[in-house]
Amino acid sequence: MKRITVAALIALAPAAGAQTLDRKVVPPAGPAPEVVFPAVQQRTLSNGLRVYVVERRNVPLVTMRLVVDAGSAADPAGRGGLAALTAEMLDEGTTSRTSLQLADELELLGADISTGGGYDVATVQLNTLSRNVRPALGILADVVARPAFATTELERVRGQRLTALMQQQDQPVTLANREFAMRVFGGEHPYGRPVEGTPATLRQFSPQDLRTFHQQYYRPANARLIVVGDVRTAELIPQLNTAFAAWTGGTAQQVRYPAAPQPQPATRVYLIDKPGAAQSEVRIGHVGVARNHPDHFPLLVLNSVLGGQFTSRINLNLRENKGYTYGARSGWTQRREPGAFTAQAGVQTPVTKESLVEFMRELEEIRGPRPVTDEELEFAKASLVRSEPLRSETNAQIAARLEELVLYGLPLDYYSSYNQRIQAVTREDVQRVAQRYLTPDKFAVVIVGDRSKVETGLRELPYPVEIVQTSNER
Repeated sequence: MKRITVAALIALAPAAGAQTLDRKVVPPAGPAPEVVFPAVQQRTLSNGLRVYVVERRNVPLVTMRLVVDAGSAADPAGRGGLAALTAEMLDEGTTSRTSLQLADELELLGADISTGGGYDVATVQLNTLSRNVRPALGILADVVARPAFATTELERVRGQRLTALMQQQDQPVTLANREFAMRVFGGEHPYGRPVEGTPATLRQFSPQDLRTFHQQYYRPANARLIVVGDVRTAELIPQLNTAFAAWTGGTAQQVRYPAAPQPQPATRVYLIDKPGAAQSEVRIGHVGVARNHPDHFPLLVLNSVLGGQFTSRINLNLRENKGYTYGARSGWTQRREPGAFTAQAGVQTPVTKESLVEFMRELEEIRGPRPVTDEELEFAKASLVRSEPLRSETNAQIAARLEELVLYGLPLDYYSSYNQRIQAVTREDVQRVAQRYLTPDKFAVVIVGDRSKVETGLRELPYPVEIVQTSNER
């Protein structure tokens, strides 16, 4: 054991008159951070491509993000996954570069390109050093305008996707998310179908199918390019005009979304059997609102209190008080068209019924019996305001924020007034949107768990229980 000398004790003791720290007292919060979203410059290239530029010359890096209205909502009927597969294949070789040549050239430049597809759009993102913008632009334009869709590469990517789909069939989280989307939106709505398609649809596609889809939707007038980083707009635009000069085409066919489905007439439980599961995946909700909805900010504050942060009601109840789960949350998935409101958690199998009871209690009580308090309101608003600057620190984050504005038709100075919009939300606003947009008597409830252990308890609740057989082919 170490000996502590008198001299050391004297050194550790507070000096006479020194202020002692009381660790039981929470220090006061500092002033709310200012949200200063950088200025955005808009241009249009000679081929019709709209460009949005944010100059940030603090580090020699540039992010370019091409956003194309070619998400899975554009999938033809019965051909789910075509949009996502087309997007994924863009950087698997062009008519002038093989996939290996693309990878080698990008590595030499210290750059990378990633592609992907969601429900509303497909994206191609380039990250590069600012000194290599010109050669990297040439590669980006080649990937966007002249993908090869080679048979060998398609078979390789298709095989990877089929393997991933087979693995997902054993993942309760994926099963719950997929079934919940289908129950809320139905199989005919784009948001009710898996973006990646099914094994049956994936096996259909030929290289020509991908080329036809690409020709139909990947057009300058159907896309927007977001550039954030160490660039000067006046120098960049001529480079973009040169790089994308060969990418032409008229307007693309506009993707039409069906109307959002009505909530189901009454709350209903859909149970997927997962024998031996240690926990049950729970999803509860219905159709919500679109991203550009005027009640966005009251809904944001409402969810922050309900299930949007660690100290939210749902998490404190199910995790901290009851110990049913490692974490429970809720959220509004806001897209171009109304997405879903979802409350969710993975809960211990023996308390599946009790967890659903507590979920429903919280979702009902916040609508009126236990309204949001002044303390909850102020804490939620402070939390949202203080976390916002962390979402716009890097070039990629700013590009993603700008994509949100461009995609959903929001003004480019939207985030400059973010704090004020949050602070303007009142308790009355929160109660109004809670009563209007949460309807606990019309929820779809999806549970993936061990049927032999949870079904009896679930049938004791006042909701019909339907056993669902899932298939990767659906």
